[in-house]
Amino acid sequence: MKLRLTVLIFAAMVFGFFITPLCQAHTPLCSCYDNGDGTVTCEGGFSDGSSAAGVQMRVEDGAGKVLIQGKMDDDSEFTFDKPAGDYKVQFYAGEGHEITVDGKEITE
Repeated sequence: MKLRLTVLIFAAMVFGFFITPLCQAHTPLCSCYDNGDGTVTCEGGFSDGSSAAGVQMRVEDGAGKVLIQGKMDDDSEFTFDKPAGDYKVQFYAGEGHEITVDGKEITE
């Protein structure tokens, strides 16, 4: 019985060792910059090199009202007209794959 428990614990550890990198290998990445012409471009992707094409994007004002909705294009980019006042950009590729960029952090 003790040998069986030891084997079970060892198997669980081995499984955890191999599954952990898979869980961490798909971290979302998103950065935004001011184009200097009244527009902002956000570029996205994933840490494993995956494209962010089709990822949902949303721009909200300071009160949380949705101003702009769209998706990353085939080049994993999303360009929008820069809102007046406070705003934030949300990259949403599903639960656990979300990034919010405060408009104050977006510079040329």
